[in-house]
Amino acid sequence: MDHKHINVRRRFAPGLIVSLILALSWLSQPLASESDKDTEIRETILRQIEAFANNDKEQAWAFASEGIKRRFGSSQVFVDMVREAYPAVHSATEIEFAERVPHGTFEIQVVRLQGPEGKRWDAYYRMVLTEGAWKVAGVRLQPAELGI
Repeated sequence: MDHKHINVRRRFAPGLIVSLILALSWLSQPLASESDKDTEIRETILRQIEAFANNDKEQAWAFASEGIKRRFGSSQVFVDMVREAYPAVHSATEIEFAERVPHGTFEIQVVRLQGPEGKRWDAYYRMVLTEGAWKVAGVRLQPAELGI
């Protein structure tokens, strides 16, 4: 299983930005074992998390699907909802990509997150392709299994 592990430290905003830029640069390089679809989906998720970290509500909104935009109506309402209901997404301190599961008209990208209080989560990102660009159509969070 191909995992990509990225650390994000919110309290070090300049370091966070540099880390995310480097991660995006690395992810944008084609890898023999990774499809373009994997790379594009991961970039979309990383860029939205970066936008949350930078409090850039318009950029975070830009990565949301049309269904999300219809449901929440504005970038402010959307970002406020994510901040309140999904703090592990809004303020992730660690990100690890796991498997991507195709589902016909959409893809599920599993992302392991560490939230701002250190708790680990499995995030199931529903991704849709709209006019040639991957968009986030929803995220389901559940506490990660701790394992051994």
